[in-house]
Amino acid sequence: MTITLEIPDELARRIIPEGLDPSRKALEDMAVEAYRAHRLTGAQLRRLLGISSRYELDGFLKARGVWLEYTLDDFKREGKITSTLQDKEKNDRPGWLLVPKPLHCGIWLLSSASTF
Repeated sequence: MTITLEIPDELARRIIPEGLDPSRKALEDMAVEAYRAHRLTGAQLRRLLGISSRYELDGFLKARGVWLEYTLDDFKREGKITSTLQDKEKNDRPGWLLVPKPLHCGIWLLSSASTF
């Protein structure tokens, strides 16, 4: 789809910083606003703007003041998942596993993993 906009020169200079491609700037601004309004997903935004990775997209969005929507409930849910995984890992660890522990002067003690 092609969209053509008519903007008076004096306003265009205020809207689009010198040295930037006006078409690209307009596309990026529209796409970011669509992402903010949940009309585009991150994957769609990347494809539209030709951004190759999620990491690059995060930087692009951060530079435009768009932050990850992460609630207290998200944090609590991830904490429960992490706790469950840590408990499982601890229970799956064999009691006979020997782990080196530094003492002093280059001397190491081999100790059972269950003593940690």
